[in-house]
Parts: sequence; C-alpha cells; structure tokens
Amino acid sequence: MSMISVDNLNVWFGNGRDRVDAVKGATFAVKRGDSFGLVGESGSGKSTILRAITGLAPDWSGKITVDGQVISGRREKTFYKKVQMVFQDPYASLHPRHSVDQVLGETLQLHGFTDIDVRVVKLLDDVGLGAKFRFRYPHQLSGGQRQRVAIARALAPEPEILLLDEPTSALDVSVQAEILNLLADLRVEHGLTYLMVSHDLSVVGHMCDQLAVMKDGEIVEIMDVASLRAMKATHPYSKHLLEASV
Repeated sequence: MSMISVDNLNVWFGNGRDRVDAVKGATFAVKRGDSFGLVGESGSGKSTILRAITGLAPDWSGKITVDGQVISGRREKTFYKKVQMVFQDPYASLHPRHSVDQVLGETLQLHGFTDIDVRVVKLLDDVGLGAKFRFRYPHQLSGGQRQRVAIARALAPEPEILLLDEPTSALDVSVQAEILNLLADLRVEHGLTYLMVSHDLSVVGHMCDQLAVMKDGEIVEIMDVASLRAMKATHPYSKHLLEASV
C-alpha cells in the first residue's frame, strides 16, 4: 500500500479573476519506505503540493491519502505525529530567541512525551550535533547546524513521513552533501518515507527512488532514478531539464 497517494490534485490561490491555479491534476503515489522527488523550475507547483498535504494551502480539490487515511479539512494532531516537514530556510524556521533545548523540548511536550531530557539529547545525537549544542541559540549555529536542529525537531514526534522542501538549497555547497547524507541515513535508521522537493536533479538522483517532473503546475512525467541517471526521459521538458543539468 502507498504511504502517500495524491489523485487529481488541484491547488489554487485567490478567487474569480484573481485566481491562480498553482497545481493542476497532479497524480502520484509514494510507497512506504521510499523517497519520491518532485522536480521542476521555480513556480512549477512543487512546494505547493507539500503545502496542500500539510494543510498550509487551504484551497484544493482532488484526493490526498496518507497511510490509508483520506485527508480532508483541518489536520488532526495525529496527522502531525505521522507527517512532519523540513523547510528550505533554516534561518527562518527556528525562533531566534529560543534555544535548541526549547525548540526540541516544546515540540516533544506538544506531542505528549514526558522523558524530555533524554529525548532531546538522543535527537541531537541522531542528527550529529550532540548534547553540547543543547543550550545554544540559532545565532550561535552555522546554517548546516541550524538545519540539523530543524531535522531533529521534525524527528521529535517520531513521524513516519518527512516532507522535504528544498532542504539544502539555502546552505553552502560544502554543507549540502553532509545534510543529504544525514537525511539518507535517517531514512534507513528510522524507516521513513520521504517526499522531497528540489530543483536540483543531482540531489534527487542521490536521494530518491522515483521522481515526478513538474511544469506550470502539471506533472509531465514520472520516472525512476535509473532512467534519470541514464538520461532516458520521454517528455520534451524532462529531456530539457536533464540536458541542462549535465
């Protein structure tokens, strides 16, 4: 059974003359334990799909199923225990006046955990930081360290699915590979399912099993990573993306 299933998804912003159709008829499925990539240029609707799944884009139609449950209306607390998101910008996603301990501790408390101290240290170990970072503030961390904290926060509720919205694009090139390798390791260790947005085909080739190519809000092609690496695309736009990435 698919862990995530999206069927004929349409997402729009505004109404009447001001309406913008950001996603049009998107259909794909992600198997349990797999990593699935959404690729395309800026404005193609990739991140909007993640926002529709999490409830951050309220105007949508179609069918979204997560672990066999059809999603509709307001997301319940149990949804956010199963599904977490890592955002693009680690500078914006952490509260500047909250220490790492507060960021992780409050998340754990929110989801009903009681052994907070033990879990905070375990989360920091899991993302390669360790207990010495526990009482630091975001301004005392590098971009890569902040993103590790953001990943630790996403792992705190013990989710089964991570939605990754360009998780390395705001980081220095030297740090990007470290974060991608960390995410790849965490997926195996925790049995996670990933849905990842990226404009970088090399990132998707490293991280994903399958990918969907998006253009102007539509999925124009779904292919496996073997086809990506072999430069075997069928749609002209997919071919263009592959050629441009060489």
